[in-house]
Amino acid sequence: MMQTESHTRGNVSAEEIAHFDKLAARWWDPDGESRPLHDLNPVRAAYVAKHVDLRDAHVADVGCGGGLLSEALARAGAKVTGIDLSHKVIDIAKLHLYESNLSVDYRVQSSSDLVAVEPEGFDAVCCMELIEHVPDPAALVQDLATMLKPGGWLFMSTLNRTPASFGAAILGAEYVMRMLPKGTHHYAQFLKPSELGRLLRHTGLELEEVSGLAYNPLTRKAWLSRFTAVNYILCAHKPL
Repeated sequence: MMQTESHTRGNVSAEEIAHFDKLAARWWDPDGESRPLHDLNPVRAAYVAKHVDLRDAHVADVGCGGGLLSEALARAGAKVTGIDLSHKVIDIAKLHLYESNLSVDYRVQSSSDLVAVEPEGFDAVCCMELIEHVPDPAALVQDLATMLKPGGWLFMSTLNRTPASFGAAILGAEYVMRMLPKGTHHYAQFLKPSELGRLLRHTGLELEEVSGLAYNPLTRKAWLSRFTAVNYILCAHKPL
């Protein structure tokens, strides 16, 4: 989840890293603070698999956190590189590989550092629920685009900036139902699909699709939807 330098390191604040460090030990607890990520993960993984043949595909999971999506992609046959700037969550991700018996290349690394060593090195790049945590979204999107091989696919999910998302993701999730620690999200950092689409176009990527990500925290069911006012997921293509 975390890539964050009010001290920034690799386009991520020290406060954000510290926040996710606290969640690391319980990352793989499906009933803990990462519960929504567990519930959304199958939908996200299926969305990626719908657009990309994952067998032997080289995939980067940027802001991978404890490895929920990384493991799902590896299980589908992808060669996955997962990066995050939280040492603690990467340690948890590596530890969980002993239980899952999967192979994922986890690194404590920023997107800019990965680009420096593997430009145009990936068939697909995933960046889920990260961009709303970084101080420079445009720089992150440029890094993601540069990672992609020509013809590659970028997948991103984040929160829209609407009254509905404020009510659901901040008031509801953090204060009423207390599914997430207070301060997990900052409304001003949410991006509208049109704003994220503009950032993608500036890098030369072609936006292909935007879908809503619906989630019922009571039934713990998640699904793709036309309703994009809270969570949404998108894919973009790098021209050949």
